[in-house]
Amino acid sequence: MDVALRELSDQIDQATQRLLGTARIITDPELRVPSLLPGWTRGHVLAHVARNADGMRSVLVSVRAGQPRPAYASAGEREAAIEQDAGRRATEHAADLADSAMALRTVMRQLPDEGWQVQVRMLEEGDVFPAAMLLTRRLVEVELHHCDLGAGYGPGDWPAAFASMELAEPMRSWRQDRLSYPEPEPLRPPRYPAPWQRGRPLPGSWLGTR
Repeated sequence: MDVALRELSDQIDQATQRLLGTARIITDPELRVPSLLPGWTRGHVLAHVARNADGMRSVLVSVRAGQPRPAYASAGEREAAIEQDAGRRATEHAADLADSAMALRTVMRQLPDEGWQVQVRMLEEGDVFPAAMLLTRRLVEVELHHCDLGAGYGPGDWPAAFASMELAEPMRSWRQDRLSYPEPEPLRPPRYPAPWQRGRPLPGSWLGTR
């Protein structure tokens, strides 16, 4: 993993930690509340983020094995997996998010450098792109869907590096869409973590503890 990819990986770690901080204070009733995505509850959003990690991990494992394959045979298969997990309890969602994120992180850190240039796709009928683009896609997934929860995190909380990051379409438009969201109201009084420094475990994190 080169310097640029390692920087993206670090950003994913931090974004994931922020999302987990929100997921760990959402109650079971609050999970059933509609999210800011039409037709999805907060439970659907959290399930989607976890299953996205699983899908990306599956793609990278196939790259490492020398037989690249998509994460899902169809969009319908992906949606079914989300629907199946959306109704979980809050503690289950939080554990699922942490476990799936750590599994993806492990495979990312272990992939040989040449693997990042392999052409991959998430869906059987989806676009083809270099495996290295999965890191940008994952960061976008975590940051945007954190906003979609409508649970105290919004575009104003994005790090400057993400807010100004050059994104390809449709990710650029997706990020732009979130700028029209109303100012989020926190579910609980904020609990600010200790300052984080590169190379050290995140405070209260799944990193270094699993």
